[in-house]
Amino acid sequence: MGKLDFWYEFGSTYSYLTAMRIETLAAEAGVDVRWRPFLLGPIFRAQGMDDSPFNIYPVKGAYMWRDMERQAARLGVPFRAPISFPQNGLLAARVAISCGDADWVRAFSKGVYQAEFVDCLSISDVAVISNVLQKCGQDADTVLEQASSDQVKSSLRAVTDEASAAGIFGAPSFTTKDGELFWGNDRLKEALEWAQKIA
Repeated sequence: MGKLDFWYEFGSTYSYLTAMRIETLAAEAGVDVRWRPFLLGPIFRAQGMDDSPFNIYPVKGAYMWRDMERQAARLGVPFRAPISFPQNGLLAARVAISCGDADWVRAFSKGVYQAEFVDCLSISDVAVISNVLQKCGQDADTVLEQASSDQVKSSLRAVTDEASAAGIFGAPSFTTKDGELFWGNDRLKEALEWAQKIA
């Protein structure tokens, strides 16, 4: 079976589109996907940017929002522009990292994206994240306490450093076991095909 790492950032619009369909496509392709939440902020800052490129370049941002509407409609995925962009996904990323490889991290991640890009809620709000955790059948207080530990904070920094070392500069991104990098929601199928080819 092929293996693929799916690198995603909770504030990323196109990561949302990927998260909502990658499981089905990966199953069809016979590829096992490892979900890898990370933070784009430190990577952007290392490139000299203090904001999303979609905000730095308004024309690019305007295109992205219209493209999101088109792509979401084409894929049959609901979409509403969030209350602010990019949203602060730090809390959600820490929760996801604290889960390790637990099966419910995928449901949690999709639930966060649902809250952000469909329900237009703030994903930095503890109550929003607690609600997502409860819907995943988790004890929110226990998970949130674990997510606030120094160990989890260090783990998230390490994963973000790993993403940077792999050459990742945006989200979503995909890496295969031979180190091949694919960037963007529109490269998902190609990444899955590559992962299967080298299996």
